Amino acid sequence: MDSSRLLGDFLRTRREALTSVDTAEIAMLAGISADFYARLEEGTQVPSPRVLDTLARVLELNSRAAERLWEVARPLLRVPAEPAGPEPADPRLRRLIDGWYGVPVLLCDPVMNVRASNDLGAALLDGLRHADNLFKLAFLDPAAADFFVEWAHIACAAADLLHDIQAQSQSRSHHPALTTLIGELSEQSRDFRRMWAGHDLSSDARRVKRLRHPEVGKLTLFCDVLDVQRLPGHRVLVLQAEPGSPSERALALLGSLTASI
Repeated sequence: MDSSRLLGDFLRTRREALTSVDTAEIAMLAGISADFYARLEEGTQVPSPRVLDTLARVLELNSRAAERLWEVARPLLRVPAEPAGPEPADPRLRRLIDGWYGVPVLLCDPVMNVRASNDLGAALLDGLRHADNLFKLAFLDPAAADFFVEWAHIACAAADLLHDIQAQSQSRSHHPALTTLIGELSEQSRDFRRMWAGHDLSSDARRVKRLRHPEVGKLTLFCDVLDVQRLPGHRVLVLQAEPGSPSERALALLGSLTASI
């Protein structure tokens, strides 16, 4: 039996497990047409990650059932890898970031690839396997649980942010990099699948980052996000410590260690 038919059977079984809910109501709650949903159950329609996420909530799937939904649907979500890597960071932005001292600064693209950083930003993420993408850092990096003092809050905030990015992209052209990223995280991280399906997130971790750096110890940093107007979806992340705090002194020490290398 092919993956489309398996997915259709899974959706039909879960819908029928609900009391007095027909295909039209499921479609309405999921924000898709009744015809589209009917084709999903027939095994003739390929869903998007967004539709799968919505159906997991509408069908009231628990974490195990949501994982099974992704397992069944995953072969249908594969997209070709993009032939070229990201373009080099804008030279003027790079010069601006390089000249920013005393605080870590990162330039991220729409899917949170780190496109540029100042010396302190690079030192903050140095040694992490997935320092090149902040979503992969949160969910796929083996060191994430040590680096993020409150990893669960950070991961929830990351999943919540990815939901926002996906929602914003729905009104724009197809975004293969976003689809590829969601597929990779779904395939490799059970925690991501659980948090992505739940989407009942509330955390201050977008604003406050509590980190444990291997060289300078614990840091509490406040993250300000500046949108780059001429590069839609690009963000400059500025991480500041409270003036006079141990975290500010730890950043200064990290800066001195970086300068001495």
